[in-house]
Amino acid sequence: MPKRKAAIAVGGVAALGAAALLLPNAMASQDNSQDQGAAAAGTARTLKTTDASTLAAQLKQSLGGQFAGAYYDSAKKQLVVNAVGDGAAVARAKSAGAVVRQVENSTADLRSAAQTLRTKAAIPGTAWAVDPRTNKVIVSADSTVTGAEWDRLESTVDGLGSGTATLKKTGGTFKTFVSGGDAIFSQVQGGNVRCSLGFNVTAADGSPAFLTAGHCGVAAKQWSDSETGQPIATVDQATFPGEGDFSLVKYDDPATQAPSEVNAGNGQTVAITQAAEATVGSTVFRMGSTTGLHDGQVTGLDATVNFQSETDPNGVDTVTGLIQTDVCAEPGDSGGSLFTQEGAAIGLTSGGSGDCTSGGETFFQPVTAALAATGATLGDAGAGAGAGAGAGAGAGDDQAGAGGEAGAGDQAGAGDQAGGDQAGAGADDQAGAGAGAGADDQAGAGAAEEKGTKHHHRGGQRGGTSSLTGSN
Repeated sequence: MPKRKAAIAVGGVAALGAAALLLPNAMASQDNSQDQGAAAAGTARTLKTTDASTLAAQLKQSLGGQFAGAYYDSAKKQLVVNAVGDGAAVARAKSAGAVVRQVENSTADLRSAAQTLRTKAAIPGTAWAVDPRTNKVIVSADSTVTGAEWDRLESTVDGLGSGTATLKKTGGTFKTFVSGGDAIFSQVQGGNVRCSLGFNVTAADGSPAFLTAGHCGVAAKQWSDSETGQPIATVDQATFPGEGDFSLVKYDDPATQAPSEVNAGNGQTVAITQAAEATVGSTVFRMGSTTGLHDGQVTGLDATVNFQSETDPNGVDTVTGLIQTDVCAEPGDSGGSLFTQEGAAIGLTSGGSGDCTSGGETFFQPVTAALAATGATLGDAGAGAGAGAGAGAGAGDDQAGAGGEAGAGDQAGAGDQAGGDQAGAGADDQAGAGAGAGADDQAGAGAAEEKGTKHHHRGGQRGGTSSLTGSN
């Protein structure tokens, strides 16, 4: 019997007119000979975003306590590394091809400030993240934070000092992006739960699986590829709230083929060959079933978001370790893939504020952290999953997913993004709201693939406005 094939759909981009150029650009190699010569001379190298992420991870380990963050200068295509103090390590960073900037706040200082915020100001509707471009913690408050809660937040930020943290208001309300759209489904008491498939992965025991949001894995145990269909996958691990929002869901049929690729529409797919750490300043692309393809930049790392609890009116669901971006998203985009033009998996849509008309900010679960926590790897259901797993070995968390140039195996233990709707699936998800890109990959896969066909099912993308062509 032909094996069932599960595909990741993050939406068709035929309407963009640039689909024909997607693959050549995404897979193009870079001639580094000139940049290597520049590095040897101690001058800044010109880097792709993925290469910048790799270099940042290496320098984080090399600089140790002197490392105070890094960001990508997209205009100059250079990596800027913040350093506290000077010395031989800083000189090595310069010789490696980075621009080194002396700053006041160390990584430890910024983490301490974030911990103070967590202790004193974990208020629903607030978020904070480290912005290496300003060398500060940027604290955001949505429209629900008013009165005494605003005063408490403002007082806490003021207490950290103007050189350490900045407070700003953001439009809209921080929420999970759950609504109608193409999705994976689970039937629970009180209605259906709808979430989105993220990246297909291989579980630690070699079985085919996928990653989705942790709150989805907490809300329901079994998942189907259609609203009234039989379950095809079962939750193996789930984390939410707390240190991330991700779950590992194993396909019930061990013969399921789960390719590590993204369906880009128009008959094209993008191979996801590695998971990479996000780098502030780098251009990223998000696909979602409501708004299609949109791009933007990573604006902060190690973000903490305090969502209003869906199960406790007086509670808060705090999620840490997220990626902050200025990429827009709307209900229905939850679970959509965040990736680079080069085919690196970065994250999955978690939650945020705003929309794709007025803009907003969106948070993503890092792929690398989810892979490391679950023991899963990127790869085609065991076919080559873990090849080259030793690449970058010894780099630890700093290097997780950074060595992707050597191939998919670099991902081993590094991280795939949790691909589901964000925290608090409770109320909206239970009401049937909450879909993300990619469920249609699974929907209908049974009948078509049982007949041996190999086409990819497309997600319900509408209104995509961005092009991958020519972006970094």
